[in-house]
Amino acid sequence: MAKNETTAGHNNPAFVNDEGSAAGVTKAAEAGEAETAVVTKKELTKEEKQEKFQMLKNVFIISIAFMFLFTSFNSMANLQSSINKMDGTAALSTLYAALVISCAFVPTWMIKKFKAKWTLAVSMLGYSTYIAAQFYPRVWTLVPTSVLLGLGAAPMWSAKCTYLTQVGTKYAALVGENAEVVIVRFFGIFFLFFQSTQVWGNLISSSVLSQGKEIDDTPDELALQSCGVNFCPHTHSENNNTNLAKPPEAQIYTMASIYLACALLSSVIIAVFVDPLTKYGEDDRVGSSTGKSGLELLIATFSHMRHPYQLLIIPLTIWSGVEQAFIGADYTAAYVSCGLGVHMVGYVMICYGVCDAICSISFSPLVKIIGRVRVFSMGAIINFAIIITLRYWMPHPDDFLVFFAMAALWGVSDAVWQTQINAFYGVIFPGESEAAFSNYRLWESLGFIFAYVGSTTTCVNLKTINLIISLIFGIVGYYAIEVIERRGGLRKDENGVVVPADQLILEKVRSLRK
Repeated sequence: MAKNETTAGHNNPAFVNDEGSAAGVTKAAEAGEAETAVVTKKELTKEEKQEKFQMLKNVFIISIAFMFLFTSFNSMANLQSSINKMDGTAALSTLYAALVISCAFVPTWMIKKFKAKWTLAVSMLGYSTYIAAQFYPRVWTLVPTSVLLGLGAAPMWSAKCTYLTQVGTKYAALVGENAEVVIVRFFGIFFLFFQSTQVWGNLISSSVLSQGKEIDDTPDELALQSCGVNFCPHTHSENNNTNLAKPPEAQIYTMASIYLACALLSSVIIAVFVDPLTKYGEDDRVGSSTGKSGLELLIATFSHMRHPYQLLIIPLTIWSGVEQAFIGADYTAAYVSCGLGVHMVGYVMICYGVCDAICSISFSPLVKIIGRVRVFSMGAIINFAIIITLRYWMPHPDDFLVFFAMAALWGVSDAVWQTQINAFYGVIFPGESEAAFSNYRLWESLGFIFAYVGSTTTCVNLKTINLIISLIFGIVGYYAIEVIERRGGLRKDENGVVVPADQLILEKVRSLRK
């Protein structure tokens, strides 16, 4: 589930690199800005007004298509640890493993082969196969469709970013506006629709799963003792907790049917109503946003890991994936499903998504007021407080509002990580944005994989300890970068080696004295 134009996508296969990286947006915006810096707003002819309308129509249609697609996928992913237990979370870890591989090799080739429009339409069908597998959820149906989804997710997000960036640049040239401003506006429109998916999808799931649910159908106190920090995915079936009973198959089929219809509709919308990007100069683009092939981008990604800042920010980037997986898989199963019932997962995640979206919009101006370090520190403090609370709070139906409060606060902290880590990468790696954001996607996806793999085998007690350790390493690495920056930052010496700026200055002074 994603936040703003720089977000990695949040609770879903996030933005990927190549044409779809934040680097791609930045590069195209810079190019567009150079083209339109001297252009002033002008009166449009009838044909130009029609073209302007067509561009805006395409932006809105793509946004609506993604809204339908992730209304189905995000909500189904949130329920995997509750309705499909082991197989569901194993499939999600496979999904992100496939996404990592896809990021490096597939987007450039597929967009070049099928063009942006048809890359979107075809890739969206991969999500449909995963949702169709929910009608017969077994490891041999969920895992292959997860691989297919993961392989298609990378080119899909790349094509989406390519389309919006290219159209934004052409739109800016047409109306005489700054390209960067227009591109940001188009991404803002996109995420206005995208952020609403947590609401619509979870509302559907909770409405369907609540049918026939008895109000007084609550487990006994002994069964509730297996929830929360005591929850173990491989032993909860022995605890006779009626909240953890799998919903009737009729309800799952109803829910999956609605989601499958939404997913298929998204692909149809793209195929029928979106104009080919060739109409707006797609053929002028070569390779990635910097002209790199998939293999060249992969080499640049691994070469970039030698940068001291990249090594220091890796733990926080992994944390970003781990914490998203925890709220989507472990909190929903061990606390919400176990304490309230599967039918309440959707309502709680709506609260999480709304708070996440509101804070994502609010934190950019907040950084200008109180500074980046305080915002990062706030996110860490909130997460620490929630994790410690989750270790001691035993979920109970009487604590109804607490379930929502925990999810809401986690949404606040997640908004910090999803918006500010992205922005921080852009700040500390100027001129290296493509390789830097490739690393961001790689390490965040690995965080998802680590968390989902552990979700099927590890008890929540150990998971919360792992969360604390992961967050400590992440925030310490971030603080180390801030300290280095305050001391002058890093610079490359004459051999191209990255060293502290004060050390470089000292060496120059010494050489002058000699």
